[in-house]
Amino acid sequence: MGCCALGHPALAREVRNALLHFDGQRSRLLAWCIMPNHGHVLIEPLVPLATIVQGWKSVTARWALARNDSLGLAIPDPHRLWMREYWDRYIRDERHLSRVIDYIRENPVKAGLCQKAGDWAWSSPGGADSGNVDAHGCSRY
Repeated sequence: MGCCALGHPALAREVRNALLHFDGQRSRLLAWCIMPNHGHVLIEPLVPLATIVQGWKSVTARWALARNDSLGLAIPDPHRLWMREYWDRYIRDERHLSRVIDYIRENPVKAGLCQKAGDWAWSSPGGADSGNVDAHGCSRY
């Protein structure tokens, strides 16, 4: 559904790098998953959430829009990669935390992108580097 630019390994790698760059400084990264047309990130914020998300979006959008044509990303708006808003929610308790981590981890499996969560390269359980990823984003181990 929609633009699937995040399915390109080069852009997925840039998004992953942006998430990891400030881990421990602006937030504590708990779980993440980059899907072809959206992403999931579970963090403990250490600064205002809007600051964290704006940082991720601005650096990755600049990178992607500068390479839209050369990589064939097919981003429809030449001035914007990301939607303006984002969905956020508070974690209520340990049970809720566990369910959210499982949801993030299993999202590529549920979408039919891989057989098991650890096979998805663009998530916290996969975490493969780009040299070990097939055309579908699955780890080649």
